[in-house]
Amino acid sequence: MLTLLLIVSAFFAGVLNAVAGGGSFLTFPALILAGVPPLNANATSTVAVSPGALASAYGYRRELGRIREIHLPSFLGISLLGGLLGALLLLWTPQRTFEAIVPWLLLFATLLFAIGPTASAWVRRNFTIGHGTVLAVQFLIAVYGGYFGGGIGILILATLGVFGLTDLHAMNGLKSLVSGCLNAVAVAAFVAGGAVYWTEALIMLVAAMAGGYAGASVARRIPPPLLRKAVILVGAAMTVYFFVTKT
Repeated sequence: MLTLLLIVSAFFAGVLNAVAGGGSFLTFPALILAGVPPLNANATSTVAVSPGALASAYGYRRELGRIREIHLPSFLGISLLGGLLGALLLLWTPQRTFEAIVPWLLLFATLLFAIGPTASAWVRRNFTIGHGTVLAVQFLIAVYGGYFGGGIGILILATLGVFGLTDLHAMNGLKSLVSGCLNAVAVAAFVAGGAVYWTEALIMLVAAMAGGYAGASVARRIPPPLLRKAVILVGAAMTVYFFVTKT
């Protein structure tokens, strides 16, 4: 039964990440319910869903070639550095401490996912930032992404919009590339730190890849706003659950 839970959650996480984002809202709680400690569940979830972002970035390779506003090597370099630092911070966090802050991380990620598009549109209308600032902000986003990562795509898109990018396809491609790269360096840190539960990770990785492949056809049938609402409901339910069980 627990194996089925991992497979189903990872499959639909792959679908969500391909269509609307938010797949970690499914994989992280599923691993917790399967008995994996929260810190290890976070690391294992990252391993399970990370290949999908790079695959998505490859699909946007033409759009990525059109980006001229941002120096891509600098943007990727600062993201890799921040992702590694965030992953190391997670490994250095005591298990009890991480268990205590999980409800707050879930609350932040759920609220971010819920209000992110509206908030980012408002920020784009009222603010602009320069190249140095966008790199500094991206570094902080990458640290958060390496540590926990829920809602990171929204943060990246909002930053790119404030910087002045308007090509949504190019922005999505860059978001996927950055997410995949910082996840990859975080995975390397988690593996080196022995934080990954490999049996669960491999089961979920295969299921998530299958879900990501299926996401293209799902996108044609289910409106993304409906999927976003489902992700928000799951995130809210898991936030309440962790607040209740940790008090």
